[in-house]
Order: sequence, then C-alpha cells, then structure tokens
Amino acid sequence: MIMNGAESLVATLVREGVDICFANPGTSEMHFLAALDNPKMRSVLCLFEGVATGAADGWYRMRDRPASTLLHLGPGLANGLANIHNARRASSGMVNIIGEHSSAHLKYDPPLKSDIEGLARPLSQWVRRVDSSQSIAWDAASAVAQASGHPGKIATLILPGDASWQDAGEPVVPPSSERKPPPVPDHGRIEAVVQVLKSGEPAMMILGGKATRGPALVAAGRIAAATGCRLATQFFSSRIERGAGRTPLERIPYAVAQAENFLAGIRHIITVETTEPIAFFSYPDKPSLLKKDDTVVHSLIKADEDSAIGLGMLADALGIRNVAPVIQPPIDTAAPTGALTPLSIAQALSAAIPENGIIVDESLTTGRETMSHTMGAKPHDLINNMGGSIGYGTPVATGAALACPDRRVICIVGDGSAMYTIQSLWTQAREGLNITTVIFANNQYAILKAEYANMGAGTPGAQAMAMIDIDRPTIDWLAMAGSMGVPAVRVEDAGALHAEILRCNATPGPSLIEVKLY
Repeated sequence: MIMNGAESLVATLVREGVDICFANPGTSEMHFLAALDNPKMRSVLCLFEGVATGAADGWYRMRDRPASTLLHLGPGLANGLANIHNARRASSGMVNIIGEHSSAHLKYDPPLKSDIEGLARPLSQWVRRVDSSQSIAWDAASAVAQASGHPGKIATLILPGDASWQDAGEPVVPPSSERKPPPVPDHGRIEAVVQVLKSGEPAMMILGGKATRGPALVAAGRIAAATGCRLATQFFSSRIERGAGRTPLERIPYAVAQAENFLAGIRHIITVETTEPIAFFSYPDKPSLLKKDDTVVHSLIKADEDSAIGLGMLADALGIRNVAPVIQPPIDTAAPTGALTPLSIAQALSAAIPENGIIVDESLTTGRETMSHTMGAKPHDLINNMGGSIGYGTPVATGAALACPDRRVICIVGDGSAMYTIQSLWTQAREGLNITTVIFANNQYAILKAEYANMGAGTPGAQAMAMIDIDRPTIDWLAMAGSMGVPAVRVEDAGALHAEILRCNATPGPSLIEVKLY
C-alpha cells in the first residue's frame, strides 16, 4: 500500500507503540488529520493546546509510554509550552507533531511563519524537522525512541505540509536496538551508602522519578525497616503509589523555614532519581539549599538509572532482601461534618478516595495542608505538578483518565489554576471520562498573598490586591461546567463535600464540585 507522508507518520507511531494523539489541528495539518482515521490510533480533540500537552503528560504518568500531540505551527506550540515544561520536569515522555507550512511557501514569509525550532528547543530534549516524506518513518521512530527512554523525554517533530501530502515510499525505520534499558547504579555508590546506613547516623533517603512506586518503593520500604533510614519525597512528585498497605513517604515541606526544620537532624541525605532539596523560589535572606551545612548528600541512583534494580542491589548488599517493608496501616476516617477547613476537607477526601483511585493535586493553597492527612486512605496514586506552571491539573487528569478508564480520577484544583485550562472539561465530557473535578473557590490567588508576605514586599496596596483577587465578577463554576456538558454542584460544608465525592465515584462520566470557601 502506497502511503503519503502523513499516513506513514501515523502508521509508524502506532507500530512503535504510540496509539493516542491529543490534537488541536489547523490548515497545515489536514493530511495528518486525515491519516488519524487509522483505526489503531485514538485521536482526542482538545480546545486549547495546553490541554493537549497536559493530557499527554497525564497519559505518560499512568502508562509509562508516550502519547503524541498535534499542534498547529509555532503559535500552537507556544500555547502548549507551559504544560510541556511541566511534563519535562516530571520526566514524562511525549511526541509533539508540529505542523509547518510547505517548504516552498516559507520563503514568502506567510503570517503564521515562526521559528518553530527556536520555540521547541528550550523545552525539548530532541527536535527534528522532517526533510522529506521518505524520511518520515525514520524520523517518527526516532522521536518515539527518544520519548520512550528512561527518563522520558520531550521529542518534537516538525512536519512541513508538503512532506505530509507527498508519497512516502517504502517505510524505513532505525533498528530497535536504539532503545536501551536504563543503566544500573555504580557498585561504588551502593557500597558507600551501605556504610552510611550501617553507621547509625541519622539518614534520609529522598525518592523521585519511578522510585516512588512499584518494586523500587517496596525495596525502599525494606531498607527503611531494616536500617531506620527515613523515606521522603520532594514536595512535588511525578506520581506516588500511596495509601494503606504501601510504604509511606514523608513529604518535605514547601515553606523554607518548615523544610529547614524538617531536615535539621539529618546527617546524610541519599538521593534516588532526584536532587537534594532546594527552595522552590529565592526569598530575601533565606537559603536556596534547605539542608544544614554539615549534612552530606550521597547520590545513590541517578535520574537515568534503574531505581528498582539499584534499590534491590542496596537491599542485597545490606543482606535484607527478605525483610518486610515498612507499611502504612489503614486509617478509617469518619465522614466529617461542619465548616470547610483544610482538615475537614482532608477528612472528606480521605474517607471518599476509592480503591485504586488517582488523585491529581493542583490545590496550591488548600492542598498544602490537606494531602498529608490522606496517607492512610485506600490505596491510590497521587500526581503533583513538578514544573510549577499552573493550569496543569485538569489536562493531566484528562490524560490519566484516558490511560486508566477503569479508575476514578479526582482532580483537586484551585479556582485560579482551573481558569488556565478549563477547556479540559469539554474534552472530558466528549470522551465520557470518569473524572471528578473539585474546585476550591476562594475567589483569589491565595497562594500569592502568602508569597507576598514571604517575599517581604511590604503591605500590599489596593492596586496590588486587585491583581491577586479574582472576584468582580465572581466566576460561576456551575454555569461554566454545564456549558461544556459536565454536571456540577456547589457545596458549602464538609459533610456535603464527602457525600458528593462518593456520589461522583459511583456515577460514570465527568462531574464538577465547587467547594465554596469564605
């Protein structure tokens, strides 16, 4: 069968294991759009490019294999860059297909011409412009190989229109040997950490990447049980398997002073697929590095290494392979009543998290005090924003729900963050996704009020406060959700919040709960 370039591209993506495309197409991509009729490729329409790239991030976090996106020229890529940034920070693999004018048309400087490579390179580990329709299969396979490595990478393939519509010829792809398994850690580092753990000095192992789940987490739990080493994560993690029956991980606090106190008694920090703790921002007269000066940092497993094998090697070197891991016991949380507070919200969520649920957390203010109280809930996965660019929560929840259609996704998000990518609700309704979006509506960027004080910027005046409050007019979340096909309710007390989450858990499709905070 003779294929054009676009058909060759889609066929290659599918053959290499990329079978979903989050798309926001334009004129230059019409041949690619036609090629998406391939029955082995699922295409999902997103009404904003930041939703497409965020959904691809959520897909990877739950599947550990990349999705593709289709974005329209440089401006379309630019619209998606914030969530590409978040995906890169989370080490999520992604294959971005960026449409481009035909090669002969570029010399006329059409209005949508831009430096796509210049936009893509700062946030992509791999960028290539297709030279001809005959090279597309090779280019696409190379992009998937890059995105599928460990850690995952952002691969961006620029697709000129003429390469899409011209005959592709016989597809030629690079050898599969390009995909290599991640390396194992150096034995010298293993032995050095063995000595640290046998020394009796206070130690903390900080887990990141894929070490926060699966066999790596179990091995870390054994090490903690045998040695007394504390286990922690950075404040934000890509994905954590947590809840009753799993190894619990402490969370390093966000605020600098609290983080310093948390780390104060630690003599050794052992890092696994992450770095030593640093402050999220630079504050006047506060440190960037959060550990004490006499704390020694040991890099046990690097970001590109296999943490499951590495932590297993450490367990063997300690002679504890058969030790039972530290396990979080279940905590039966009663359904709360009364006013909405960070604690009562946590209790409502903890008591309602379904078995094997997925929690996507972008509750920048409320969530800081909430998520630590859900450790003993039913087993679930927790996803955080690694990159800090807000507007990630509802798109990532969309991708996670598509990746795991049999699991309920609960996305908790502040009203300020939700407005960045609220178009996600439309895609959730169109695809019938099992997502409960919980919006904490306090009509302000409350986190920025706290940061105003942290930065020592003085007392904010009326104009400064007007840039932080998001009332006048008040956003009508029920009308917003209803307009995009998502049923919505408003709750004003903790008992109602708990009851509505339970109701949504049992109701197929998307729902929205507005939590009215005063």
